[in-house]
Amino acid sequence: MKHNSLLLINLVIYHGIAVLLVGVHGTESSSPPFACDSSDPSTESYPFCKTTLGISDRVNDIVSRLTLDEKISQLINSAVSIPRLGIPAYEWWSEALHGIRDRHGIRFNGTIRSATTFPQVILTAASFDAHLWYRIGQAIGIETRAMYNAGQAMGMTFWAPNINIFRDPRWGRGQETPGEDPAVTGKYSVSYVRGLQGDTFEGGKVDVLQASACCKHFTAYDLDNWNGIDRYTFDARVTKQDMADTYQPPFRSCIEEGRASGLMCAYNRVNGVPSCADFNLLSNTARGQWGFDGYIVSDCDAVSLVSDVQGYAKSPEDAVAYVLNAGMDVDCGSYLQKHGKSAVNKKKLTESEIDRALHNLFTVRMRLGLFNGNPSKLPFGNIGPDQVCSTEHQTLALDAARSGIVLLKNSNRLLPLSKGETSSLAVIGPNANATDTLLGNYAGPPCKFISPLQGLQSYVNDITYQSGCDDVACSSASIENAVDVAKQADYVVLVMGLDQTQEREKRDRLELGLPGKQEQLITSVAKAAKKPVVLVLLCGGPVDVSFAKDDSNIGSILWAGYPGEAGGAAIAETIFGDHNPGGRLPVTWYPQEFIKIPMTDMRMRPEPKSGYPGRTYRFYTGTKVFEFGDGLSYSSYSYEFLSVTQNKLYLNQLSTSHVFENSGYILVSELGTEYCEAKKFSVIIGVRNGGEMAGQHPVLLFAKQAKASNGSPMKRLVGFQSVHLDVGESTNIEFVLRPCEHLSKANKDGLMVMEQGTHLLVVGNKEYPITVVA
Repeated sequence: MKHNSLLLINLVIYHGIAVLLVGVHGTESSSPPFACDSSDPSTESYPFCKTTLGISDRVNDIVSRLTLDEKISQLINSAVSIPRLGIPAYEWWSEALHGIRDRHGIRFNGTIRSATTFPQVILTAASFDAHLWYRIGQAIGIETRAMYNAGQAMGMTFWAPNINIFRDPRWGRGQETPGEDPAVTGKYSVSYVRGLQGDTFEGGKVDVLQASACCKHFTAYDLDNWNGIDRYTFDARVTKQDMADTYQPPFRSCIEEGRASGLMCAYNRVNGVPSCADFNLLSNTARGQWGFDGYIVSDCDAVSLVSDVQGYAKSPEDAVAYVLNAGMDVDCGSYLQKHGKSAVNKKKLTESEIDRALHNLFTVRMRLGLFNGNPSKLPFGNIGPDQVCSTEHQTLALDAARSGIVLLKNSNRLLPLSKGETSSLAVIGPNANATDTLLGNYAGPPCKFISPLQGLQSYVNDITYQSGCDDVACSSASIENAVDVAKQADYVVLVMGLDQTQEREKRDRLELGLPGKQEQLITSVAKAAKKPVVLVLLCGGPVDVSFAKDDSNIGSILWAGYPGEAGGAAIAETIFGDHNPGGRLPVTWYPQEFIKIPMTDMRMRPEPKSGYPGRTYRFYTGTKVFEFGDGLSYSSYSYEFLSVTQNKLYLNQLSTSHVFENSGYILVSELGTEYCEAKKFSVIIGVRNGGEMAGQHPVLLFAKQAKASNGSPMKRLVGFQSVHLDVGESTNIEFVLRPCEHLSKANKDGLMVMEQGTHLLVVGNKEYPITVVA
């Protein structure tokens, strides 16, 4: 069908600045692809089209009707149509990490030409606001369904979120993740998945999916291309201890609590076994222990690596058999299609194993309502183009950018700048007028762009802009010109950092400092300026800006991640005080010297004998530029433990339990679910805004052992909530802690144990002791 779409160009006035807005309305749209069309008489005879039957029975009927060739054609991401059964083609590969991406199963070539682009995930995570994460997932889910209803989506399975732990600061894809903490990452995954799939925030079993979320990359994947070692050949050597308390918990949360309908196995091997060929990982753990009931997809072309690159399988047919027998269902690539039939003919693979995979695949398509007839008459059928780039969603994108921005330094309360007294402003830096950079990777066409320069122009009329560098790499810098500009202005804002030329998929960093001559540009401008300057950093991974932290000429430092389509507005609002920053770092910022540590070393825990410092705030013993959870505000907040319903926990009350002699600990599994649930307790913390500005404030509750034993975290996050407090306002926050979860640790065998001794609950500078008695 030809499209006679009319592209509407709207101008949005933001604080007096005209911003380009791409419209989404047109004159005509296509029909979405679906099976079981009631206008086709032949569908009445197919049991798989009868919605009165259970999904399992309907799926069994489909599979029973397929020839071997037809079955194999459905095992790849671009599944072909089966015309004789009225089954349309289906594209499993679509992306929606922080907004809908325009490729694979999605095309912005019809009535919808753009979609809301939220901040890159690492910045959204800095809000520590699970409700915000849910609302973003929900908005993206609505827009994906609108794309499908408009005939611009060939599939409704979206390969997000990325919930790998941001283990090493050099990782190019760390920007896609919620950071380094397993609890934060797990909670993000649950919130995003529930929102995208159409569940409630609290969660409940969803029968009809709004869209399908896919948790990736399972597991221990956090290296792309470093010093000649790439993700395709890397063998991640991970201890049982680290697997239990770092790498696996986010995926367990995503499956058990989020009820994700998709799971992606990673490129890399783990302890010698390719993730997509690991029966213990996919079938025993994900499906058996955690109850996963969705589909498992390979990362793209990962199946071919099993034999062609990693040498784990002797032949292509062996590779095909290994991954399907392990529990994988669909190949992002063509390897299963090329070698699947040969594997059956050579008796390396049974047709029943193919049937098992197809059952999972067609079940998800049915849960999406794609075999229930005309989607316009079904749940979610009324979601139209007007709900893409809606005012509500664009406001949410701005709120998300605001909530994530982190104030890392504010000497002598330089910020916020006065709107009335700032008559001139110099805006300098290669990211100052950036647009695409704001989006990060895995982004589609946004509803609009607001660069930092545009945002600042809405506050100050007399602005002089100087890029200072040709690009972010800054191999050459116009320092003299930038200095001249800085000397003339009342205040200077430098917008520096990284972009996708420096960090992205397939590109890990080799350095932690700012690229090229950026540091020289910053210090020269700061020295020449009339007053201390404001430094804004756009980057996903952390950078070593110790020089700026210690330079009195640099008064304030803001980290803005990759803040999405409205990022420039959020940055300007923060600088001029229309927004009170409340974000807190979701990752540790390491010094440049950390690059001496091989990125291939997967160990989380330090090893003092060798000088290995460990990783992330839970275990890292080295110096830090900024710490996990750091973040200032224009207000001051105070905390108080108001109530803790249990301050002593006895492990010897159960006759069936056994505290190991002379060990002082007990296996959590021996305590039992009933005991663990009965011992949960409430912690109520009072929070007060004692400053002069209202603000959104994340409250982070940590736990640590008073005397940490070998292998224990120095501290760990056990709860977080974000609250809005007016000036002088106080509120009480309740955390429900489960000792078996929040006061336990993983031993070297990967088993969770409870240790006797004193544990401290920590919020801000307040501590509260909890005694565990063996």
